[in-house]
Amino acid sequence: MTDNFLLLDEPRRPWLEADLLKEKFFKRSAGVHPDRVHQSDEAAKLAANQRYTELNSAYNCLREPKDRLRHLLELEHGSAPKDLRQPPNDLVTLSFEVGRICRDADTLIVEGAKGTSPLLKVLLFERAQGQIEKISALRETISDKQTSDLAELKSIDATWMADPPNRSALLPRLEIIAAQLGFFARWLQQLQERQFRLTF
Repeated sequence: MTDNFLLLDEPRRPWLEADLLKEKFFKRSAGVHPDRVHQSDEAAKLAANQRYTELNSAYNCLREPKDRLRHLLELEHGSAPKDLRQPPNDLVTLSFEVGRICRDADTLIVEGAKGTSPLLKVLLFERAQGQIEKISALRETISDKQTSDLAELKSIDATWMADPPNRSALLPRLEIIAAQLGFFARWLQQLQERQFRLTF
C-alpha cells in the first residue's frame, strides 16, 4: 500500500495546512515535471513521468480532508475503511431533507423541460426561484456542518501529534468525520447540480 504522506514527506496526521502541502508538492515534483525532462532520453522521461504521477496522486489525496482521512485510516488499520451507505445517526434528518429537496427540484426541472407557453414559463420561473432559495439555505446548513467537522479535525490533530501512544483512541471519531465529510461532499454536489439546472 502506497503511503502518500511518505511520498510528500509529511507526517502521518489528520490535518495538513493546504498551502504548505501545495508548496511541498511543487518543490518535490519540480524536478520530475514533464516540462523539465522533455529533452531527456525515453527511460528518464518514463521514470520522471511515473514519479510525477505518484506525487500528483499523493497530493490530490492529501489535499482533500475526506480523502486524507480515509487514507490515514487505511494506513492505521491496514485496510480501507468501510463505505457507509447510510449516514451517521445525527445526519439522518439532514439526509431526508436533501432527498426531499432534490426530488422537488427534479420534478420542477421535468416540468420546465415540458413547458412551452410564456405564461407557464413565468410561473415555473417563480417556482424555480423559490426552490433555488431552499437549495441555497440547505447548502449553507451543510457547509456549516462541514466547517464544524473541519474545526474538530484540526483540534483532534493537535491531540494526535501531542500523544502518539493514544492515537488509536482517536480513530473511531476520525472514521465518523471521514464518513460525514463524504456525505457532505456528495450532498453539496447533488444540490449544486439541481440549483444549476433550475436556472432555465
